[in-house]
Amino acid sequence: MYVDLGAEQFLAAEKLNQLIAVEIKSFLGQSLLDDLEKALGQYVLYRAVLSKQEPERRVFLAMPFDVAKMFEEPFGQLLLETNLVRVISFDPLKEVIVQWIP
Repeated sequence: MYVDLGAEQFLAAEKLNQLIAVEIKSFLGQSLLDDLEKALGQYVLYRAVLSKQEPERRVFLAMPFDVAKMFEEPFGQLLLETNLVRVISFDPLKEVIVQWIP
C-alpha cells in the first residue's frame, strides 16, 4: 500500500515546513458520489496507516478544483468540520495547486 506522492512541502512562511502525503484522485467516474466514497475510504485507510508509521506526516486528498467545489456545500462543510479530510484542489490543465482546504 502506498500513497501517490510523499514529500516535504514548503508552504508560505507563516505555515512552517510540513511533511505531507497526497492521495491524488481524478474523479472521472460516472458518479461523483461513488468516486468520493472510494476516495474517502482510501484516504482514511492511508491516514490510519501513516498515523502509526509516520505520525508527523499530514495526509491530503487532491482533486480537480471543479470537484473540490463540493466542499463549499453543506455536505462538504460537514466533512471538513469533522476533520474527516484535508483537501488540495488543483487545476489539471495548468498542473498547479489552486487551494489548500482547510
